[in-house]
Amino acid sequence: MPFINSKISTSLTEAQESEIKTRLGQAIQTIPGKSESWLMVGFEPDYKLYFRGSNAEPVAMVEVSVYGSENPSAFSKLTGQICDIFKDVLGIAPDHVYVKYQAVSNWGWNGDNF
Repeated sequence: MPFINSKISTSLTEAQESEIKTRLGQAIQTIPGKSESWLMVGFEPDYKLYFRGSNAEPVAMVEVSVYGSENPSAFSKLTGQICDIFKDVLGIAPDHVYVKYQAVSNWGWNGDNF
């Protein structure tokens, strides 16, 4: 039940959005038991973000929510992959990407909770 939401200071073309979505679908498998078949992805392009007091350079805030317990080792690997994706597709430097993780014990779907 992962959800990845990205607040991005730049605009996105449909091709960029599709590539990021596809690559995040592959990267989520870094976390044991997670797959694209349950992944939901959201984008908030043209988001007003200031980093180090400025909005002159492109930045991204990526939030990863997962059902279950934390896996710091897998989260660390996924952070590297997310930074690579945003660098490759949008040209956002890895040191301009924050990634926040949240492990959730109560997750609802299809009228009930897991």
